[in-house]
Amino acid sequence: MKNIDRAQPALPGPGLWSGLVFYLLLTLFFSLNTLAQETKPLINSTLKGTISDASTGEKLIGASILIQGTTHTASSDRDGGFNFVTGQKFPYTLIVKYIGYKTKTLVVDGSPVDVKLDPEASQLQDLIVVGYGAQDRKTLTSSVATISGKQIEDIPVAGVDQMLQGQASGVLVSSNTSVPGSGIFIRVRGSSSINASNDPLYVVDGVFLNNRTLQSISTGGQQTSPIADLNPGDIESIEILKDANATAIYGSRGANGVVLISTKRGKLNRKAKVDIGYYRGVSKAIKFWPTITGQGEGILQNETFLNDGGAYDKRPFRPKSEGGLGLPEEQPTIDRVGLIFQNAPTENVDLTVAGGDAKTTYYFGGNYYNQDAIVKPDRFRRASVRVNLGQQFNEKTKTGISVNLVNTSRHMTPNNNVPNGTVNGALYTPVYLSLFNEDGSYARPSLFENPVAAIKETVFKDVGTRITGNVFTEYKILEGLKFRTSWSVDFNESKADNYFNSKLQLGQAPINGIGTSALNRNVTLINEQLISYDKVWDNVHQFNLTLGNTLQKETFETTSVTGIGYPTDEFTLVASSASQTGTSRQSQAGLVSFFGRASYGYNLKYMIDASIRADASSRFGKDNRWGYFPAAGLAWRASEEDFIKELNLFSELKFNTSYGLTGNQNGIPDFAALGLWNGGNNYLSTSGIVPFQLVNPNLKWETTTQFNAGLNMGFLKDRLHLEFNYYNKNTTNLLLQQPISQKLGFASIFSNSGEISNKGFEFSLNAQLVARKLFSWNTRFNISTNKNKIEKLNTPILDNRTIMQQGSPLYSFYAHKQLGVNPANGDVIFQDVNGDGLLSDADLQIVGNAWPDFFGGFGNEFTYGDFDLNVFFNYSIGNKIWNNTRYRMGHGGSRNGVFAQLDEQLQRWQQAGDITEVPRMTAKGNNASIISDRFLEDGSYARLKTLSIGYKLPKVFLAKYHISNVRLYVAATNLITITRYKGVDPEVNTMGDNQNVMGYDQAIASQPRTFQAGFNLSF
Repeated sequence: MKNIDRAQPALPGPGLWSGLVFYLLLTLFFSLNTLAQETKPLINSTLKGTISDASTGEKLIGASILIQGTTHTASSDRDGGFNFVTGQKFPYTLIVKYIGYKTKTLVVDGSPVDVKLDPEASQLQDLIVVGYGAQDRKTLTSSVATISGKQIEDIPVAGVDQMLQGQASGVLVSSNTSVPGSGIFIRVRGSSSINASNDPLYVVDGVFLNNRTLQSISTGGQQTSPIADLNPGDIESIEILKDANATAIYGSRGANGVVLISTKRGKLNRKAKVDIGYYRGVSKAIKFWPTITGQGEGILQNETFLNDGGAYDKRPFRPKSEGGLGLPEEQPTIDRVGLIFQNAPTENVDLTVAGGDAKTTYYFGGNYYNQDAIVKPDRFRRASVRVNLGQQFNEKTKTGISVNLVNTSRHMTPNNNVPNGTVNGALYTPVYLSLFNEDGSYARPSLFENPVAAIKETVFKDVGTRITGNVFTEYKILEGLKFRTSWSVDFNESKADNYFNSKLQLGQAPINGIGTSALNRNVTLINEQLISYDKVWDNVHQFNLTLGNTLQKETFETTSVTGIGYPTDEFTLVASSASQTGTSRQSQAGLVSFFGRASYGYNLKYMIDASIRADASSRFGKDNRWGYFPAAGLAWRASEEDFIKELNLFSELKFNTSYGLTGNQNGIPDFAALGLWNGGNNYLSTSGIVPFQLVNPNLKWETTTQFNAGLNMGFLKDRLHLEFNYYNKNTTNLLLQQPISQKLGFASIFSNSGEISNKGFEFSLNAQLVARKLFSWNTRFNISTNKNKIEKLNTPILDNRTIMQQGSPLYSFYAHKQLGVNPANGDVIFQDVNGDGLLSDADLQIVGNAWPDFFGGFGNEFTYGDFDLNVFFNYSIGNKIWNNTRYRMGHGGSRNGVFAQLDEQLQRWQQAGDITEVPRMTAKGNNASIISDRFLEDGSYARLKTLSIGYKLPKVFLAKYHISNVRLYVAATNLITITRYKGVDPEVNTMGDNQNVMGYDQAIASQPRTFQAGFNLSF
């Protein structure tokens, strides 16, 4: 493929250069002001000392030192030291303050003092990682959710994204399938786009992960998850940036939220610590589909035949002597579904070494993870190595490097929407039909693949290699003024091979085998420069200024070749086939960005910050290449006001609000604005090219504006912490592929059209209910709601029982509404929307949507002596699920025996006067052909997601073996699910590769129930 006008990233605009000059002048002013200040020492007394962190020994710079009852003050220097010369006579009382630490009071007599400050034991004093820096939680003006590594360490899943489920308010997470390593549905404060991506940005130690799936050979609706490449055991903490003030500094990447992942690192002056973790588990299906017996199939098919006017002596299930299939009671019941499930083992091994000396820190981590799926023969394996190093060359210069090497292997089979899938073949084939022919070959008595053949004969393997890394150097120019430069890479490659031999449905004669080999590679390179200035005056005024620049280049390439007709099934390489066809594609995109942020706080009471980012993308036309994304936030810690302190009620009371803009370009082609030509259109033996894409120089960014208002309250010395947030997001200029007149030679064009809104409330609670030496009890709870609405859309879009249209939310289901079943004749009564007395497409209507009314999580952590217990639930209330499995197997007609049937068909209408919602058996008329909302179900559920019990061996016992800690534990996941949903699992989405469909269930196995046992050992 060639493009007429390859886009090039533009240079920064003049406004940004002027901003840079302003910043340098501001820095010079502060530097000269500092140098101009003179200390006028008094006589009589001199006090020397140092101030450091009591737990880590780290020297604290800028700590405030005050002599009680006087105005004499000082600050600690870059080494944490101070030399206090005053006219005050010894002894006197010294008061030492530092942000984030408990104030310390001590009496000094003139001898050197070593003051060790304890960190504030408060949930609000945590240091939170934000965009290009860290911030004390007290000073946040943004909405940020924090998840510690401890919260998720006992959840045995392949990917980090699965671990987020129910852990943070405003973050909706759902597993699409039971296949390990497959895609996850995750939304931060709703869905804002139709064509562009709705997935959040993942940043791991400064590396921007590309979450573009590399799977190019379809398995029928599910795609692999690139986030499964990250080992959860390496995670120290996760911060989820939700509002525009937190995400705008990421510009075009922040519209859907940002997930910042910090991995574990060594610490200075710490001896090497070795941690070994191991667990082994087994998974099994929670629930199976309730299919009827072979006898039931015979009865229902006979009834269908007779209801449709067939003669009794010609009914299909009659004695074989009369030419029939045998009487219903003579039919066998073959458990195909049971054949494809297994008790699937899981194994995980972690080994880490971390530590450091006076200048160097190190962390080495290795992981091996192996999980079989509960449906044969799928499995996922991951082997990874992580290296994090830090080096302090001198007091001004330090550098660091993070590298993660991952190899993954997936064994896959077709599933979900394809007739050759394992589950489809087992579930949909009527149970009385044989698995094997008389000669022992695989029988295929219906549309679907023989499940035994799908398990034993399919060769489908995907091997991935991923290298992510970041190297940085930081230089302290002046006190508080730092420059940082970094380079990062995300190299992701997938090699997939599949072969359907002559014994399989796709490869049987006359094809005689079909195979495909595909190589896909995605490489992202990023270079960033960052200047930051931090200044604290009198421990009252806090100022920060950050300026930065990002250069990004992304390259994607794919090559695929397919072969048909193999000499024998022993030759599986494409080169052995009789005919081959191939395709290849390559594209690249560039992004140039400039950003800045300034923040000011007064006495930890009033905070204001503002940021702006400018992005230039090669995906847009020259006139619209630049996008500008500003944001600002305010916070007021009312608990620091005297009139609030007098109430003696709050340990924390903070109001915050923010407003900002973010952009989106992810998910559209790399040259979406350009006119493109495509080669390979040949005539006879002459090669040729044709127009491939219509040019649109006016194509520009999707833009999301977001308002956030928050309230944080702490009680009982922050043992009880409550947080409320309200947000209102509005996305305009949606990047849509709009249909156009075929007269132009094209079917569609990318353009900006449409608008989507999301608004909702979030609430979270964290409480330390009991905190005693022998027993403790902590609880956490969160609940969220999101209202999604398509504000503007020129043309409705229909897609798999769903519709996108103006005035309705995304993920709306579209069907005929069933009012009941006529007791007189057993036919479905449909709502006549337009009142014309006819049933047609004009009577289709929106019958519900997949968005939950409320969702969240609830957890409790208990410790008693050396025992610990962790219980965590997640829930979703009010969401709808389209149960297409029920439609196929229980729609009122038997589809002439092609599909097996569910036992709910036994509740069908049979004679006049029957009251039921299941119509009479028929393969004709509206009962069989019209899709009603009877198959749209309430998908609400509450699930005991994790339950773990641990025990730490006594340290007295371990000391003689030089072991610092051993914890033994057992755990279970998906232990109990409370739901009225009739399918096997309410957490489902068949259309995992279609971001505009949610809550669609078709032949998806349940999430597995897993039991595991393991240990963690440290020395």
